[in-house]
Amino acid sequence: MIQTRNQMALLIDAIGLTKTFGGIRAVDDVSITVSSGEVVGFLGPNGAGKTTTMRMLTGFLHPTAGSVRLGGVDIDEDPIAARRHFGYLPEGAPAYPDMTVREYLNFIAAARGIAGTERRAAIDTVAARVHLRGVMAQTIETLSKGFKRRVGIAQAILHDPKVLIMDEPTDGLDPNQKHEVRQLIREMGKTKAIVLSTHILEEVEAVCTRAVVITAGRVVFDGTPSEFEARAPASVTRHRMDHVFRELTAAAAEVSA
Repeated sequence: MIQTRNQMALLIDAIGLTKTFGGIRAVDDVSITVSSGEVVGFLGPNGAGKTTTMRMLTGFLHPTAGSVRLGGVDIDEDPIAARRHFGYLPEGAPAYPDMTVREYLNFIAAARGIAGTERRAAIDTVAARVHLRGVMAQTIETLSKGFKRRVGIAQAILHDPKVLIMDEPTDGLDPNQKHEVRQLIREMGKTKAIVLSTHILEEVEAVCTRAVVITAGRVVFDGTPSEFEARAPASVTRHRMDHVFRELTAAAAEVSA
């Protein structure tokens, strides 16, 4: 049986998010809702407000206005309970460079309250899912950029969260690694609510059920990848998503200028 969006559990409910820095409004009244079974591609040019929005979604940045509920819990009223519902892959995925991969994942598991045999099982499972078994004894500082990104993904999914918020999850990965991560996102997206920011439009086609485009701090599109592509005129026969993206973001930039 195919579930409609209304029938699926609403796991991310962000309403009217606004963030100002001095006199600059970086994010302007952004609302995003994501249910289980949805993978939302969060798109926008550099400086559009994507990372700021994602930091507000995760509680790492307090909004000037608006609210965020994760798994039904208001992140401002009960941040610890809300954070139990999500995993976060930030830009750059910072980690402790002198720790081995196993030590780092043990540290994350302890912080998440995972102990004993459950901890060992969780670490072994996530190491297999993101192909880290061969580097578990290496220090993080000795890893390639691609493997460091895998470690970042591993810590985000270690506790099997309902919600995943990922900033450029395939950044720094080679084509084979990108394929593996996209497969993992598709698999997890069947039961979780996932928001991923990306500059790669083919990633939206490959893994996303919805696309949200933000520019100059405002949402200018929210719909399926098919609806996004359909906005291109019939005369455009190649790179149709690129055409739509340029049209949406250029028009909004002119209005805000």
